[in-house]
Amino acid sequence: MRVLVLGANGFIGGQVVGELVRAGFGVVALARRRPRAVPLPAAEWIAADIARLRRPADWAALVAGCEAIVNCAGALQSGARDDVTALQRDAVIALVEAASKAGIRLFVNISAPVEGAGAATEFLASKRAADEHLKRSGLAHVILRPALVIGRNAHGGSALLRALAAFPGMIPVAFPRSRVRVAAMADVTGAVREALSGRIAAGSDLTIASPNDYALAEVVGLHRRWLGLAAAPVVAMPAWAAALAGDCADLLGLLGWRSPLRTTAMLIAGGGIGEHGRHAATLRPAASLEEILAANPAGVHDLWFARLYLLKPVIFGTLSAFWIASGAIALARFGETAALAERLGMSAAASHSVALATALADITIGCAIAARPLSRAALVAALALSGVYLAGATWLAPGLWLDPLGVLVKVIPAALLAVVALAIHEERP
Repeated sequence: MRVLVLGANGFIGGQVVGELVRAGFGVVALARRRPRAVPLPAAEWIAADIARLRRPADWAALVAGCEAIVNCAGALQSGARDDVTALQRDAVIALVEAASKAGIRLFVNISAPVEGAGAATEFLASKRAADEHLKRSGLAHVILRPALVIGRNAHGGSALLRALAAFPGMIPVAFPRSRVRVAAMADVTGAVREALSGRIAAGSDLTIASPNDYALAEVVGLHRRWLGLAAAPVVAMPAWAAALAGDCADLLGLLGWRSPLRTTAMLIAGGGIGEHGRHAATLRPAASLEEILAANPAGVHDLWFARLYLLKPVIFGTLSAFWIASGAIALARFGETAALAERLGMSAAASHSVALATALADITIGCAIAARPLSRAALVAALALSGVYLAGATWLAPGLWLDPLGVLVKVIPAALLAVVALAIHEERP
């Protein structure tokens, strides 16, 4: 069977592609870009922005020759890089229409429990609209609604759980008593395989969730034990702090950063994750959180990731502020900056031009580091400009290395921090 998989390099989609390839299915993997890590040559990769495919005609060539479709594409909240309604509703509705015309045998939709807290959010409203359209279409389908998905890898909410678990000395948790049900990644990918193999009946609408639920604080505590860390007290974040974190994360979303702390996630977490699918038809058997973690022992790389996860925004924020402040200070003290250039042997006109250009370059780099689509190039530019500053000053005024304020020495740790930022820049493999 030839299967088109949407969102094929995502947290769930990447695992679904691997599961289906291993099971002998022919896989056409559709994503914005092919993953660089662990390529699967048995899968045919197609690069496309799903949110732009909003007409049935846009999908005609993509579904041609396929017998089934698995939709793993999704986004938590709209921002600079995502249009949730276009991705989760409009594109899926257009795909369903194209699939019906192409004679697709089965459409497997990875959705979510769409009732309860957050039901009115764009994330769940668009999921619900796509589900309802699929049910009305007459197309043979299976809808799978996993709770909080936990697996070997981590992304989004599962990555945040690990980060909170590794917090030094305590465990800060918003809504610590909120109830959570989890779903093993293996149960999700296994359900997709079973649906395509005919072992799950067409028309099924199934929740995938652990048989028991957990307090959110307990989930984080179990992850802390999994990381091999000593138990620590849980500190409940006050409501205003959780709201502030959500608002700040939303602002970062406008700059292209996909934080799991955005207001949509906060709203859903506050009302319980997976709890509102409790009375729906449930796929059995489903693994418990203890079983999931035991099946995927943690390594030191997991501990490094967990500790770096919350440091990542601090690192990028520090670098952005450093470069903006450097340029702003140079502009505020423009006369002194230009005079320094003159002392290095430049003419008055040249010194003013160089002082203005370097100050504006610093500010531009700082602003670009803060914007996710520009950040990688900005970090490379920061390293290059640091090298120019160090080389030029060493050639023209080597005595600056002995300056008591460490004018040149301070550039080195900033450059090293930029190297660290480049190393942890990627969100996906």
